[in-house]
Amino acid sequence: MKGFYTILLLICSNIFMTFAWYGHLKLQEAKVSTHWPLIGIILFSWCIAFFEYCAQVPANRLGFEGNGGPFSLMQLKIIQEVITLIIFMAFSLTFFKGVTFQWNHFAACACLVMAVYFVFLK
Repeated sequence: MKGFYTILLLICSNIFMTFAWYGHLKLQEAKVSTHWPLIGIILFSWCIAFFEYCAQVPANRLGFEGNGGPFSLMQLKIIQEVITLIIFMAFSLTFFKGVTFQWNHFAACACLVMAVYFVFLK
């Protein structure tokens, strides 16, 4: 179950991370934050990123084999990268209507999925 909870926490973490990193662009597009100073955008993103860390840190502690979890450090990182990519794709397709994915984007995704396969090989 530690592996399941780790992945669930990583998904939650990455949802917050994606909104912290890219949500302000949607706010700008919607003319909500057009006149905010850069420091305001940074503080806004930090407030969201706080919740990312509230999920990311426990996910890594729970999932790391050094703490009794099922994943090595490399496995945790590769899993996190694939989750990040999947969430980013869903986010960008949902919130940014002009975004399209080309064949090379899908090829890059396939390479990351293959990275998960290779990192779990013994």
